[in-house]
Amino acid sequence: MDDEDVVFDVHDYLARFSGVAGECGFSRQVIAEVDGYEIPAFVRRAEAAPRVYVSSGMHGDEPAGPLALLELLKEGLFESEVEWMLCPMMNPTGVSRGCRENHQGLDLNRDYFRRASPEVAGHVAWLEQQPVPDVFLSLHEDWESTGFYLYEIQKCAFASVAHAILQSAAGEIAPEPSSLIDDHAVREPGWIFHKPEADFPEDWPEAIYMANMGTQVSYTFETPSSLELEKRISCHKLALNKAVEEFLAKW
Repeated sequence: MDDEDVVFDVHDYLARFSGVAGECGFSRQVIAEVDGYEIPAFVRRAEAAPRVYVSSGMHGDEPAGPLALLELLKEGLFESEVEWMLCPMMNPTGVSRGCRENHQGLDLNRDYFRRASPEVAGHVAWLEQQPVPDVFLSLHEDWESTGFYLYEIQKCAFASVAHAILQSAAGEIAPEPSSLIDDHAVREPGWIFHKPEADFPEDWPEAIYMANMGTQVSYTFETPSSLELEKRISCHKLALNKAVEEFLAKW
């Protein structure tokens, strides 16, 4: 399946996601409305459980993340004993157009300091009303890479699970072989360990905002956009499943 073969009907996707999420016990809240699209967040509370927040669809030309989350929702991943927060479609206007930025030409994943976009302003307002997640997981794609890679941010002495995630993802896509990815040196192939600070002071991505909010551990997954969509979806699923398995084993 090639990306050009996929017609991404955002309204249909969100209707399907909302339906399955409701069946799985999630509550739904609209955090912003942009150009005729609602941006929903889904929460399933759990007593004395780790809090995990997952996002996707931040960039409109990265469809594998939202599609992987819908498949994982159907397959029951989010029924595990975790307090879940899900934002599966952060940039509906970009996704509907198949372009990175939103309809205003803004890169949402550089807007978490300024909060100039209605998407990010609404998202931050919603996040500030929630308990701080223990773990943040974000699904992205990269048009320049040839393999899977991840960013890790740690604010505690939590044992890294990056190697285990990379090994699991390699069942579908091998780690990115470059020693320098997006101008960052790697610890091992596919593993960027990033300080909880933005590369550019006013261009905060979501992961930096979450670190400043108090989230202790985050992983941003990146699949190579040059590969077929089905492989990228499968790779995200392997990575997210392994991350959840590892975190639950440590709590």
